[in-house]
Amino acid sequence: MYSPNNSPLVSPTSSRSVTETINASHNFVIKGYSLAKGIGVGKHIASETFTVGGYQWAIYFYPDGKNPEDSSAYVSVFIALASEGTDVRALFELTLVDQSGEGKHKVHSHFDRSLESGPYTLKYRGSMWGYKRFFRRTSLETSVFLKDDCLKINCTVGVVVSGIDSSRLHSIHVPESDIGAHFGTLLENEEGSDVTFNVSGEKFHAHKLVLVARSPVFENDFVNMIEEDNDEIHITEMEPRVFKALLHFIYRDTLPEDDEFLEASSSSVPSLPDSLPAKLLAAADKYDLPRLRSMCESVLCKDISVSSVSHILALADLYHAADLKSVCLKFTAENLVGLMQL
Repeated sequence: MYSPNNSPLVSPTSSRSVTETINASHNFVIKGYSLAKGIGVGKHIASETFTVGGYQWAIYFYPDGKNPEDSSAYVSVFIALASEGTDVRALFELTLVDQSGEGKHKVHSHFDRSLESGPYTLKYRGSMWGYKRFFRRTSLETSVFLKDDCLKINCTVGVVVSGIDSSRLHSIHVPESDIGAHFGTLLENEEGSDVTFNVSGEKFHAHKLVLVARSPVFENDFVNMIEEDNDEIHITEMEPRVFKALLHFIYRDTLPEDDEFLEASSSSVPSLPDSLPAKLLAAADKYDLPRLRSMCESVLCKDISVSSVSHILALADLYHAADLKSVCLKFTAENLVGLMQL
């Protein structure tokens, strides 16, 4: 192809600029609202920080209001930029949750509507967006938003980002890895198994190569094993249900979908050390499986309360669960008054 001046034409190029938002939400529960009142105008209760678009954010709730001129007549709610950043552009949504089940939430949102001046710009760390007069306090205290002395606030942040979209017009979907399912089938079918474990009379068939690849403890055990002991290995100080869950993780890299995991939070405090998550934490420590340890820590973390924290802290210390121990210590420091009343 030639142009009018007989010069060859180069194929045209193209690009596309895309401006969009990276969205994420955070749920902030304020328990003990009546006790928070009276902390003073301009003083707030802060949520944990959460990450959206590479920046840290936090929700600030002012029980006595942020504005001295309102004489504590209103509660105030703000979203604050909690990390370093300049001219961060974002959209926000604050929702006070209706706890009656009717779904009539109080929503202030930038999303799904046109903004004359565009997204809000936060100039520096500590910049905030929100409402000084979020809700009249007398109305709030008799509303469906306050239940059992508890408020629930949902915050959505959409950080504005721009870039050149260089993705191709066509793409091929790559399915999620199913290697865990295949190895799980290998465990269930017992095909090619070359080692048998006897746990309190219950037998489990497995594959040495899989166990060695996953656990340095199993590797060491098999290397030092006398040949005539290879037929059957007796496991002591572990229940069959725990060893079964251990093998499930080793082969599938997931926790078993067991009722004891799904209903962990319903466990009574005295039964915590005997629960499956606690005993599997011990197995993770014994067989040097850090990912399994983290999974069990995550499950047990959800059970932390004033009445259970000492028991869970003892487990964390015994089985080298550093993350769980840190959470327990932090919870203890934040709830000293309640713990002293036990």
